[in-house]
Amino acid sequence: MTTKPSKDLETFSNPQPGRDFTIRITIPEFTCLCPKTGQPDFANIIIEYVPADLCVELKGLKLYMWSFRERGAFHEAITNEMLDDIVKAITPNFMRIRAEFNVRGGIYTTVIAEHKNPDWKAPDLVNLP
Repeated sequence: MTTKPSKDLETFSNPQPGRDFTIRITIPEFTCLCPKTGQPDFANIIIEYVPADLCVELKGLKLYMWSFRERGAFHEAITNEMLDDIVKAITPNFMRIRAEFNVRGGIYTTVIAEHKNPDWKAPDLVNLP
């Protein structure tokens, strides 16, 4: 194969740094391993963020997500690790990661982790009629 899993996250400059806008990335085929049994866990990962100066590049993000495929880790640990790594790479104004894990033993798990830059003020929500 020409590509391999990688923990390196590539970035690019925010094309509109003076505007608050949301980037939503859905990763429906995330896999990792159960740390207790070694069996595969499957999840839908939803990343939402308001960029500051940088955005995360999608091919690098795909290779980053692939790096979890052969790792055993608890759902809570993986979700928070993703948040920490991506925030470190791009320092967004706001980021939320929602990890919706498929059923295991009759139980679904959803883990939500957030980061907010304390110096950033979210714009007021506009309610349209």
